[in-house]
Amino acid sequence: MKRKISILGSTGSIGRQALEVIEKLNDKFEIIALAGGNNTELLNQQIAKFKPKYAFSNKPNEIIGAKYLSLDEICADTTNDIILVAVSGKIGLQPTITAINSGIDIALANKETLVMAGDIVMPLAKEKGVNIIPVDSEHCAIHQCIKDITQVEKLIITASGGPFLNKSIEEMKNATVEEALAHPRWDMGRKITIDSSTLMNKGLEVIEAHHLFNIGYENIEVVVHPQSIVHSAIEYVDGSIVAQIGLPSMHIPIQYAITYPERFEGIKSKSFSFSEIAHLDFEKPDWNKFKALSIAYECGKQGGSLPICMNAANEEAVFAFLEGKIKLFDIINTVEKMLEKHNKVQAPTLSEIFEIDNEIRIKTRELF
Repeated sequence: MKRKISILGSTGSIGRQALEVIEKLNDKFEIIALAGGNNTELLNQQIAKFKPKYAFSNKPNEIIGAKYLSLDEICADTTNDIILVAVSGKIGLQPTITAINSGIDIALANKETLVMAGDIVMPLAKEKGVNIIPVDSEHCAIHQCIKDITQVEKLIITASGGPFLNKSIEEMKNATVEEALAHPRWDMGRKITIDSSTLMNKGLEVIEAHHLFNIGYENIEVVVHPQSIVHSAIEYVDGSIVAQIGLPSMHIPIQYAITYPERFEGIKSKSFSFSEIAHLDFEKPDWNKFKALSIAYECGKQGGSLPICMNAANEEAVFAFLEGKIKLFDIINTVEKMLEKHNKVQAPTLSEIFEIDNEIRIKTRELF
């Protein structure tokens, strides 16, 4: 039987690549719904090609060939076997919770869901018996390596180092938007690419990993690996290290997440050659140059509403940088300012999470 799937964020980078995977495995999937944002032209092309029953767009009147449903309505449709949550930002949180409450498995490519509400989402998924399969290459790698979580001593998350790995702090301070978007390894959306240039993306991944695998922050290590061949690794209590490796292609983790626990020959299958890899480098991150990483660790450890504040302030600052309003280093300076002003809420409810997020975003935008 075909696996029934809906894709939230089908017009984004992950969504488009997911559809390429599904096209390759066209006898394995039936698409129930596609959800885009403002790019209704591309969404309509996808609808015409994949023929879903339902679709979402910020411009519902422009949808052609499918019935409009809200994101929540899509995620409440129990004909879905799995939902790929690939939207960017806090918009992914509520639909994810709706899907979990509906007993639908999640392929998660939305960082904000766990950064903002990991303490709510993961226990709820366990209660409902729902699988949350990570799509991020690092978390997907860890997921593939773990056989028994109780025997895991440490998670090792790799980072390419982004476009400024070998640049000075002064060069980073004066970096243009184009330089920050020139990621050496991965083809991603603009926001996540800027986060990769500051290593905030890796900080968010540390918080995600803590929630996904229930591992303490003291047992999560970030290692810079410029070649992006080792996607992440785990160390067992006996000292054995198991790593997942492969070419830097998002098609592979996307396919793993949406076909789990099965595997099939896909777009990038049989494309890796050990003999063609000259060498693999690993080094510690420069904590002075990439302050975002230490900020994320501290926010994660303290918990409560601090990760919500950090995430919201960072996202608004990234948007300001992309619009040319601030410099690259001002992104992290802005995050620090907002954290200093924030009164931590220890265990925010879901409604409080959205209130805090909205409040921080308004206050952050006032700085520009």
